[in-house]
Amino acid sequence: MPRACAPYRPRTKGKDERGVGYVKRNAIAGHRFDSVEALQAHLQRWMREVADTRVHGTTGETPELRFERHEQEALKPLPGKAPFLQVREITRRVHTDACIELDTNRYSVPWKIIGESVTVIVAEREVRVLHAGQEVACHAQSALRRSAVIDRRHLAGIVGANFAGVTWLPRTTPPPPLPAELLRPLEQYEAVLGGPW
Repeated sequence: MPRACAPYRPRTKGKDERGVGYVKRNAIAGHRFDSVEALQAHLQRWMREVADTRVHGTTGETPELRFERHEQEALKPLPGKAPFLQVREITRRVHTDACIELDTNRYSVPWKIIGESVTVIVAEREVRVLHAGQEVACHAQSALRRSAVIDRRHLAGIVGANFAGVTWLPRTTPPPPLPAELLRPLEQYEAVLGGPW
């Protein structure tokens, strides 16, 4: 039964990843290319003349012949499945900072489900997080790498939550005003310290 593997997870792909090393060593190593177009033209020729015509060590036949005889006719769309990457459904565990990790980015979820497994659905640039079948968080998918998308409401119950270096969602209510005793002129602080900075 065909199963699409998750991106950025080479260990889930078995022998498919070995082909990457073969291309690097056999087609690219020792060559220099003036442009991306020159590299692509070289790879197209290499695939036609070298990779597809060699006798494969595992199957004992050329990839070109095997594809035409066994695989070409079998390639059909899976009924009831969207094309790969249009919709992804994966499972993640909620970290101690009330975030799940997805494609190097972190997305917040309610702190009460720290340590729990959640289902993450990625579709149309949206990240939806479900716990026990109920949606608990929804974020726009970040186009950045290694970033954090945080909804402040998700972290409200975490003591000492560190909010530095994260992208905040817009507040739904304005922040409370500062107490009057904190709105002193700077000269009062300088007097306590014994002079200006």
